[in-house]
Amino acid sequence: MYNLRSVSEVLPYISYGGDYNPEQWSEDVWLEDARLMKKAGVNLVSVGIFSWGVIERQEGEFDFKWLDKIMEILHEHGVGVSLATATASTPAWLTQKYPDSVAIDKNGVPYSFGSRQHYSPNSPDYIRLVKVLVRRLAERYKQHPALKMWHINNEYACHLSECYSENTVVAFRKWLKERYQTIEELNERWGTNFWSQRYNDFEEITLLPNPPTFANPGQELDYKRFMDDVFLNLFIIEKEILREVTPDVPIFTNFMYQFKPLNYFKWAKELDVVTWDSYPDPRRGIPVSHAMTHDLMRSLKQGQPFLLMEQVTSQVNWMDINVIKPPGVMRLLSYSTIARGGDGILFFQWRQSRAGAEKFHGAMVPHSNDENSRIFREVQQLGLELKRLDSIVGARTKAKVAIVFDWENWWAVELGCKPHNQLNYVERVQVYYQEFYQRNIAVDFVRAGDDLSAYDLVIAPMLYMIKPGEGENLETFVQNGGTLIVSFFSGVADENDRIYLGGYPAPLRKLLGICVEEFDPYPKDKTNTLLFNSQQASCSMWCDVIRLEGAEVLAVFGENWYKGKPAVTQHSFGKGEAIYIGTEPERGYLADLLMDLASHKGIEAPIDTPPNVEVTQREKNDKKNLFIMNHNEEEVTLKLPNGNQFVNLLDDEVISQQVTVKGIDVVILQSL
Repeated sequence: MYNLRSVSEVLPYISYGGDYNPEQWSEDVWLEDARLMKKAGVNLVSVGIFSWGVIERQEGEFDFKWLDKIMEILHEHGVGVSLATATASTPAWLTQKYPDSVAIDKNGVPYSFGSRQHYSPNSPDYIRLVKVLVRRLAERYKQHPALKMWHINNEYACHLSECYSENTVVAFRKWLKERYQTIEELNERWGTNFWSQRYNDFEEITLLPNPPTFANPGQELDYKRFMDDVFLNLFIIEKEILREVTPDVPIFTNFMYQFKPLNYFKWAKELDVVTWDSYPDPRRGIPVSHAMTHDLMRSLKQGQPFLLMEQVTSQVNWMDINVIKPPGVMRLLSYSTIARGGDGILFFQWRQSRAGAEKFHGAMVPHSNDENSRIFREVQQLGLELKRLDSIVGARTKAKVAIVFDWENWWAVELGCKPHNQLNYVERVQVYYQEFYQRNIAVDFVRAGDDLSAYDLVIAPMLYMIKPGEGENLETFVQNGGTLIVSFFSGVADENDRIYLGGYPAPLRKLLGICVEEFDPYPKDKTNTLLFNSQQASCSMWCDVIRLEGAEVLAVFGENWYKGKPAVTQHSFGKGEAIYIGTEPERGYLADLLMDLASHKGIEAPIDTPPNVEVTQREKNDKKNLFIMNHNEEEVTLKLPNGNQFVNLLDDEVISQQVTVKGIDVVILQSL
C-alpha cells in the first residue's frame, strides 16, 4: 500500500511544470510543447482537468486515443503526468440527459451549462457517472510509466459551495439523523424552542434559501458542515477507486487561498500531499497573506511539504484590473513558496489558451509562442535553477510559534446576530501572523485540540467557538510551561453556537484568570487608548469590560466609562502563562508585546535583516537550508551566523560571515 511518507520518493525532485491542456490544440503542437517543456526544465504537468467532454463523448462512448498519445509523448520527453480525473465539470450530454445533475441556487433556479462546476454534489446520476469515468481512467493508465499522481476534480466548491436541490434536502436530513440520532437531541443542540422553531421529525427540516430574517445559527452552522462533508465525500468516492486500482500512486486535489467553505484541516487527512493554488495581486506589494497561506498549507499535514499546483507567470484574467508581475517577481515569489515548505512549483497553465474564458490568463508559453519572450526566459531560468535544489525535497520547517486556525470557528464568528457583525476572522489571524512574518520568525498553524507540546508560544485569535476538550488542551499546554495568547471574543460558544453560561469566556476563565462582563464593539471611526508603563497606545474595534480573577494587569483602558479597567492581562498557570487581549491594539503595541514574549522564550529569526527581506529555514538530515529573498529594489548585505559555512545552491559558491543579495533576488544557502 502507498505510504504517505513516500511522496518525496515518488517525486524525488522539485516538481516543475503546470496545467497542460493538449485537447485545446492540434496534434502538430504537441511535439513542440514537449520540446519546449524539456528546454524549460519541466518535469511534471497536470493533464485532463476539464476533459470529461472529450474523453466521454456520449454516455459510455470513451475516446482515449488522444490521451494515450499525449501520455507517450510526455513520457518520451521525461515529463511526468499528474493525471486528473476530469470530474470538475460535466459535459453537455450529461446535463441534458440527467437534469437532476445540475445544482440549484437559493432562488430555486438550476445553474446553466456553459461554464464549469454546475453539478450538484448530491446528484445520484453525477456520482454514478463519476465512478464509471474514474474507474475507466484508472484501469487504462494504472501501469503507464508517465503516471506520477492523481489529481481529483479541481478546486472543489470554488464557484458553487451550496446547493438547494431536492437531492440535497434529502441528503441533509440523512446527515442530521446520523449526527444527532434523535429529533429531541437536534432540537436541544439547535435551541429550537426559540421563535417556535421546534421540529417533530427530521422530515420537517428544510434548507434555508430565503428566511425572512435571521435564521437559526445552529442550523446554518450544520448546513456548512454538511456541504463540506458532501464535497469531501465526492473526493473520497474517487479516491477509493483510484487507491483500489493504483495503490501506490499519490492522490490529491488542489486547495485555494483563504477558502472559507471547506475545512482544509479535515480534508488534508484524506490527501497524500497538500496542494494549493496561489494568485497574489501584484498591486499589493509583498503578499503577507499568501505567505500566511503557504504556512497554513504546510501545517495541514503537520509540516509535510506541499506542492503549489497553480500560480501565474504574468497576469490573471479574473481581477478587476489584471496587472503583470514585473521582471523577477514571479521567480522571487516561487522561491518564497519553496522556502515556506513547497516541494514543487506549477503554473496555470502551460500554453496560453486561444479561446475560452481564460484566454487572457498568463501561461508559461505566451500567445506569441516566442522562446525569447521575457516570460518564457523567466520560466526557463527558474526551471533550470530548481534542478539544483533536489536535496531540499522533504525538508521541514521547525517553528516554536503556532497560531490557532479553525474553519468551523471561522464560520461561526461570521454568522449574523453577533455583537459586531463586521468581524473578519482571517484578518484577525493575519494581524498576529504579520508581526512574526515581518521579523522572519517561523509560524505553524494548529487547531486548539492538537498536540501543542512542540511549541513555546501559541496564539488563539478570536477563538469564539470552543469544542469539547479544547479548553482542557489549552490548559495542559500552559500548565506544562507554554505561553498562550487569547484575543477578544474567545471562549464564548460551543460547537452548536450555544453560549457557554457562567461568564465569558467560561471554558477559559480559570486559565486566563478573568471574567469578561460585557462586550463593547466599536464602529470604524471610534477608538480608545491603552495605558501601560507610563505609556499609551490606541486601540479600536472592540473593548471588553474585564473583571480580574487572579490575572495581573498589563494595560488598562484610558477612556469611556470603563476607564482604568483591565484591557490586557497576564495570568500565571502552572509552569506557564496566559495573556488575554481584550481589544484590537495598534500594531506598535501588539508587536512589542509579541516580540517581548518571543524573546523571553528565546524565539528569534535565523539572521537579522532590514525590512522587506524574507528569511526562512528548512532542515533535513542535519542540513540547514537558509532562504534569503530580497523584495527590495536595492541589494542588501547580511551577516551570517559566526563560525558557519554555507554553499549557495544556485551557483555553488562557498560563503561565510556575510552574504550580499541583489534587489528582487534570492540566495539559498545550505550549511556545510
